[in-house]
Amino acid sequence: MEMEKKQIAEILREMAVLMELKGENPFKVRAYENASRIIEGLSEDLTELVQTGRILSIKGIGSGIAEKIQKLIETGHLPEYEELKQAIPEGLIEMLKIQGMGPKKIKAVWEKLGITTVGELEYACRENRLVDLPGFGRKTQEKILQGIEMLKKFKERHLISEALAEAEILYEAIRDFPGVIRSQIAGSLRRWKETIKDIDILVSAEDKDRMAIMNHFTALPTVETVTAKGETKSSVVLKSGINADLRIVSDAQFPYALHHFTGSKEHNIAMREYANSLGLKMNEYGLFRGQENIPCRDEAEIFHALGMDFIPPEMRENFGEIEAALAHQIPRLIEMDDLRGMIHVHSNYSDGVNSIEDLARACQQMGFEYLVLCDHSKATYYANGLDEERVKQQHAEIDAVNARLDGFRILKGTECDILPDGSLDYSDDVLATFDIVIVSIHSRFNMTEAEATERLIRAMENPYVTILGHPTGRLLLGRDGYPVDLVRVIDAAAELGVAIELNANPHRLDLDWRYCKYAREKGVKIAIGPDAHRIEGLADVRYGVGVARKGWLRKEDVLNTFSAEELLAFARKRRP
Repeated sequence: MEMEKKQIAEILREMAVLMELKGENPFKVRAYENASRIIEGLSEDLTELVQTGRILSIKGIGSGIAEKIQKLIETGHLPEYEELKQAIPEGLIEMLKIQGMGPKKIKAVWEKLGITTVGELEYACRENRLVDLPGFGRKTQEKILQGIEMLKKFKERHLISEALAEAEILYEAIRDFPGVIRSQIAGSLRRWKETIKDIDILVSAEDKDRMAIMNHFTALPTVETVTAKGETKSSVVLKSGINADLRIVSDAQFPYALHHFTGSKEHNIAMREYANSLGLKMNEYGLFRGQENIPCRDEAEIFHALGMDFIPPEMRENFGEIEAALAHQIPRLIEMDDLRGMIHVHSNYSDGVNSIEDLARACQQMGFEYLVLCDHSKATYYANGLDEERVKQQHAEIDAVNARLDGFRILKGTECDILPDGSLDYSDDVLATFDIVIVSIHSRFNMTEAEATERLIRAMENPYVTILGHPTGRLLLGRDGYPVDLVRVIDAAAELGVAIELNANPHRLDLDWRYCKYAREKGVKIAIGPDAHRIEGLADVRYGVGVARKGWLRKEDVLNTFSAEELLAFARKRRP
């Protein structure tokens, strides 16, 4: 009976929360809260109290709530509870686990900002959307972010940015440790998958050094618990909540093990099948002809022994890379050093933190030649979007800052909202004053695939549009994108001469890498945009480059590799 009592108390408590989120009468909400506490604290048998009717003699339990308790005991179900759950987005309940997020605050972010998941809430915090919301402010926003970090520790998957930061700490602590011959981050991190389940690190060493390396690894400061420890493999859980494995092999085995533990599973299966067709056997221990191992000093020699070009780790998804390697048609993939410009950055004119000049100087310090500033348009009022008058003020400030900069240039851009009917948030006369126009959807996500696709295509048909921003609107681990036929969108972009953004914010990484290859084949240029809202966010371009490589993109496929003049020429091609 104790478990039943707890379950009923929990349902009443959750009903109170759901009612508050729905805006029900505060007295009714409080009645359910009180009833929950009373039920949980009862020493008597709840079923007996209900059956004898003595439940009504308990102060704080009225006839309406008593009836619902009886229904839960007898049937295990309560229609009113199920209806409430259907009326309130499930993600709002999860937000209650975040320290500092009670029902009133959850209701505010839901009603004012349309936030329905923890992922959306985190993204809004990082974009400073909560700072000006009544009852919040910068300190509250920071506390909510800290609470989200604690909640994420217990999730199964992690953003690549979080996992990579932890992996690099481990890798740097291991690679120079005495006895380590070679070392490498492997697994899905090496392949630049968008979300990561765990961290894999591979090391080669002599047998005599194995335990010293394992002792060092399991005692690192970022390790919370050790779940397994041995001479060939140790597993830990980091303080961030991410699982990490360290494997040690002989140096002769290292190339084969690195290929195997980098994966993917699908790539490895296809590689083994091809090796079998040549009469060879391939696994993590070697490449064998009969019992004889074909010696390979590194991964490149493994591929060469199979008659293939080297396949970069990012491409190893059995997505056509083996056929391309056999035909010696592996592309020279884009690298960070190929980027010349930073496209899609927000300043403190809208929801960014830093001034235009500070952003420009930070970009210049990073080695870039230009910055395309893209603050929000007026429809995104919650992000302090710019009306026409403030656009003029910003352009005047850009001119003034450009006059002070030496060897660097700020281009006038906007992230203009695509309205529900596919029209744009600024008139053509205003759009004509920008050098670069990115268009994005930030509202009304509950569209059909046909509606979303037509909305995007109609927006791209405007001759002032340069780039389609984050084309599906997804937030990784937070929100699925709106349904959209990306093949049709890419085909339309190719016909219209519009580029598509690969939004490098690790919460987005949108366009998905699986469609980057198709965009390349159709001749559509890709713009890698950090969507940065503070100087630190500029570094997110590295995730965009990693995903671009995963999507087979070359230097010539990416707008950021253009000079400022070449980018301006690209934008002017479409204009009247």
